[in-house]
Amino acid sequence: MNVQSLAGHSAAPPRKLRIAVFNRTFSPTGGGAERYSIALVEQLSARHEMHVFAQEADHHWPGVTYHRVSTPMRKPRWVNQLWFATVTWWATRRGFDVVHSHENTWHGEVQTVHVLPVKYNLFHARSGVRLVLRWIKVVTSPRLLAYLGLERARYATRPGRQVVVTSESLRPIMAQSYPGCAAAVSVITPGITMPDLPVSVAQKRAARIGLGLPMEGTCLLFVGNDYRKKGLEALLHALVKLPDDVVLAVVGNAAHVAEFRAMAVTLGVDGRVFFLGALKDVRPAYEAANCLIHPTLEDTFAMVVLEAMAHGLPVVVSGPRYCGISGMLQDGIDALILDAPRDANRLAEVLQVLLEQKSLQNTLSQGAASFAMNYQWREIALQQEAVYFSAITAKEKAA
Repeated sequence: MNVQSLAGHSAAPPRKLRIAVFNRTFSPTGGGAERYSIALVEQLSARHEMHVFAQEADHHWPGVTYHRVSTPMRKPRWVNQLWFATVTWWATRRGFDVVHSHENTWHGEVQTVHVLPVKYNLFHARSGVRLVLRWIKVVTSPRLLAYLGLERARYATRPGRQVVVTSESLRPIMAQSYPGCAAAVSVITPGITMPDLPVSVAQKRAARIGLGLPMEGTCLLFVGNDYRKKGLEALLHALVKLPDDVVLAVVGNAAHVAEFRAMAVTLGVDGRVFFLGALKDVRPAYEAANCLIHPTLEDTFAMVVLEAMAHGLPVVVSGPRYCGISGMLQDGIDALILDAPRDANRLAEVLQVLLEQKSLQNTLSQGAASFAMNYQWREIALQQEAVYFSAITAKEKAA
């Protein structure tokens, strides 16, 4: 990841902090939440002493100290979550100015929320018998009790506690789920590092060669680790209705490849779908593609959309009901918004219009790059730094 450093920023921080950051997986292949954390650590390491606590770390950056957290057992996951929370609490009880957790832990002044709260997923829009049945399910499940217990402690009001959400759409959900933390919530979106634009024909060709993609034709791009939740099924069905020279590159967790490759075979498009697996650097995929398709069913922000827009790619993305970033976008100006991402026929119609209209492609490409310019990591990191100092000030006043 090529991230422009904050080292040369004109405004020096009030003081250099010693900061602990928690991620069970600290790797660019982990997903958007992991790339978000990594980018902030890289930026802030120019101004502060950064310590990363992780069970798996595939990252090396000057000035960052890595602490490996043991993994006695990976499954059940809730037991591992409790273990990680306990070990990191013990290791960071003292000696740090700020503890920043991207995980479901009860400790840490700063808690960054990347997904919908467990409580919200379990109880939202349920009442009467449905609510009673859900409570029965919870009280008879050690897994759910553990997750809810950790989450309740994570968002409990305490001196210095700051809760960061990655999109405005997540703020009211947090307030509804945990009203006590509403005053402590702030929004810090993901960011990007702008590449040199436009992507040249030579760059695109080199990227396609490197990824094993066809040199000719239109390449749609899908990026996501949870293929089902991110809408790959609808996209495969839509691909059937598109011209034969349209291919699809799929980037993400290879664990799901077999299931969706079989689906592509059944639909008769297996020769047009290229499963690339998890990529440490997704940049070549953005360079190789003609547009990004993100028919997600659940994303609190969707960092991949912002990354694709930074590369000037036209984007087709689910609406605000499903995807946080969509609430910030204008349909037909900087993206095409899907009201019903599960509707493969409608998705195919939208893609057909996009593929046929060069002027629309140009409008979306220019709008995408212009939008992305407002979300660069340098400025995002300064917002995070301000949250750190707010947490410290609040703790000092309460002492």
